[in-house]
Parts: sequence; structure tokens; C-alpha cells
Amino acid sequence: MKKGMAWLAACMLILVLAACGNANDSNSQASEPEVAASEQLVIKASNYEFDQPEYRIKKGVPVKIVYENVNGNHGILVPELNLQLDTQKNSKVITPDKAGEFEMSCSVFCGSGHSSMISKIIVEE
Repeated sequence: MKKGMAWLAACMLILVLAACGNANDSNSQASEPEVAASEQLVIKASNYEFDQPEYRIKKGVPVKIVYENVNGNHGILVPELNLQLDTQKNSKVITPDKAGEFEMSCSVFCGSGHSSMISKIIVEE
């Protein structure tokens, strides 16, 4: 009986470890090729606000977006521009392919003012 339980526990451990995978798994995300940026935009966040109500960039121009966390724990999210940055990943080069206004919000729940922590990125022609 003890051997059977030990064997069952060993099999379950193997299944759990196999399900976890590793960094070289085919499901892991490949790093994105980074385009050389011709411009840089720094976005700073502090408690419940970004440092500017809007940021302007040009359509078709590669720009390196750099996120700086000044106070509190925040991040930025702009789904239409495929942009999400935080303290773990604080920069990304993007090349906007369409003009418009895109809402930017805090991607890390930061307290009572979280829902009002918004700004916008304006992509100009």
C-alpha cells in the first residue's frame, strides 16, 4: 500500500512538472525584433496621474517609448498601439501605422484613483 501511494505521488509530481514547461518551450514568446528608433518619448507616472494629459508622435516614425515610474506602482496600456509597459518592461519601440487618438491607462491597479489615471497618445499624420 505504501509503495502504491509513493508511486502515485511520484507520477503526479512528474505530471505537474511536465505541465509547467520551461523557457525553451515552443509556447514561450520570442523576443520582438527591435527597430531603430528615430525619436524617443518618455512617459512618467506618479500617484494617479501621468505627467502629461497627452503625448504626440508621428505616424510611420519609429519611436522608443520609455516608461518611468516616479511614485507608486503603475504601468501603461494602449491596446491599439500594442503597447504595455511597467517596471518589469519599461521601454518598447513602436511604429504607429494609423493616425488618431488612443487612450492610455494605468495597467497596474494602484489604489482609489486608478480608474481616473488616463491620458492619450495622439498619432499625427
